[in-house]
Amino acid sequence: MGVLKDHPELVLFASLALGYLLGKLRVGPLTLGGICGTLIVSLLLGAWTKAQVSDDVKTVFFALFIFALGYMAGPQFFRNLNKRSLRFFVLCGIELVCALGIAFGLAKWFDLDVGTASGILAGAATESAVVGTATESIGKLSGLTAQQVSEYQGNVATAYTVCYLFGLITIVLYTSQIMPMMLRINLRDAARELWERTRSSGSLGPDERPALPTMVGRTYLVTTADGRTVGNLESALDERITIESVKRGSKVLTPSPGLRLTLSDLVLVVGRRAQTIEAGRLIGPETPGVPGLDSPLATEQVSITRKSNDGKTIDRIQHENPEFLSAGVYVTDVTRAGQELPANGDTVVHRGDVLTLVGARSGLNRLVAKLGSVVRNDATDFIYLGLGIAAGSLLGQVVVKFGDVPLSLGTGGGCLVSGLLFGWFRSRSQTFGAFPPQAAATIKDMGLAVFIACTGLVSGPQAWPLLKEYGALLPFAGIAMVLIPATLSLVVGLKLLHIEKPLLIGAIAGQQCSTPAITAVTQVAQSSVPMLGYTITYALSNFLLPLTGPVLVGVLGS
Repeated sequence: MGVLKDHPELVLFASLALGYLLGKLRVGPLTLGGICGTLIVSLLLGAWTKAQVSDDVKTVFFALFIFALGYMAGPQFFRNLNKRSLRFFVLCGIELVCALGIAFGLAKWFDLDVGTASGILAGAATESAVVGTATESIGKLSGLTAQQVSEYQGNVATAYTVCYLFGLITIVLYTSQIMPMMLRINLRDAARELWERTRSSGSLGPDERPALPTMVGRTYLVTTADGRTVGNLESALDERITIESVKRGSKVLTPSPGLRLTLSDLVLVVGRRAQTIEAGRLIGPETPGVPGLDSPLATEQVSITRKSNDGKTIDRIQHENPEFLSAGVYVTDVTRAGQELPANGDTVVHRGDVLTLVGARSGLNRLVAKLGSVVRNDATDFIYLGLGIAAGSLLGQVVVKFGDVPLSLGTGGGCLVSGLLFGWFRSRSQTFGAFPPQAAATIKDMGLAVFIACTGLVSGPQAWPLLKEYGALLPFAGIAMVLIPATLSLVVGLKLLHIEKPLLIGAIAGQQCSTPAITAVTQVAQSSVPMLGYTITYALSNFLLPLTGPVLVGVLGS
């Protein structure tokens, strides 16, 4: 016991390990998740060991978490600020108003302290970031003793733990099981129908690769193409393929447009699958790979930064840049804010979209300058990262008074706003400010986990008295604060906004910032279509819900 109390870092990392282990336990479609598991374990270890962790540790790791969260959501958040996505804003507005209204009402009705009310808000909304923003705001309230600040901050963590558990179960079951029955749909069939109607392509998982890749290379033995030139053959196939190599006997020839093919030449054809198969009909029978005939192809990820390419289809860009056809360069993937889009000719691209180009190195180099810039995302730009967090911390110190109520974003809210802006600005060119997705995700998860563990360790000793006082209220609040906004959003989204039902279910999971809920929904739907609605509201709520913590604390603490 003495060793643990004197070395809080042991307790801290034990809380992370045991908490994430607890979070992996599954009951049906439900798992607590690592964050909730960490909070439960840290509360227990805090009550047992009385270990104390410096508040500076919490502040630093929370700043890292909230900046990374904003950085990752920034491009998608600003891209969704358009008329088409406006209807999804209404759902997020319903979530914000209901969450704040219910938390404030419960606080007044049951005479709750500001910490318990904030914990109910964070847990029932299943938004862990509210724990941080509310805890920080409580520390800045005037007129409170150090003991009161510590007590209220501890109540945030305890109330969050209980409400989160019941809120999580409610949102998962409500969206994946109950909502489809209320809408009288088979979610799997409805998602498939919408997918076919919109021609959307479900994205692959990180461990998946297409069984039928778009770009292929095939070798053919010249029989029917005897006497035809390379240029004539490429034109006959609508210039959708390129002849990369020609082997005649033991010699490999340069496939210039005027080269005339002769009987028994071996030809390497590269292009899209349909055209390369068609090429066999004009050239001759397909052969196995031929040693010495293979031609290496380079791959480059290019960010669309030139205004002249914004809003154009891939077909139009290829038509306006003859190098695509003459040099045999192909667009194989299109990514927008981390989401895979179809690499079809009619796909419209915008600034910040990333195209994966495959082709000869010389052709790639000529095209990059005409499209935008090569994506640089191989190492974290710590200059950009440090400036962003510093700017967010400064922004959080600004205090604005509404009447007699002082409101400030705090370090958490400031870093969230700066993360959104820095992430969006980076997405405009992607040539500076690199923060690789895996690094950003690690910083985000680690930052929140350490912050939650620190909060739980400090709050452990005072958790049991709060549970005895408000034991029945907390589960009720967790369920009510999910059902009320979700049901209102379901009615408004269906009757007034006319959102397609699979997208609406996904959007409601997103307004609640519930990854477990959308995971359960996509499993039931056996499709990623609900994700199209989820990503919009998730990005908006991820930004807006953490700001409710300072607002509630400011109103109740005034």
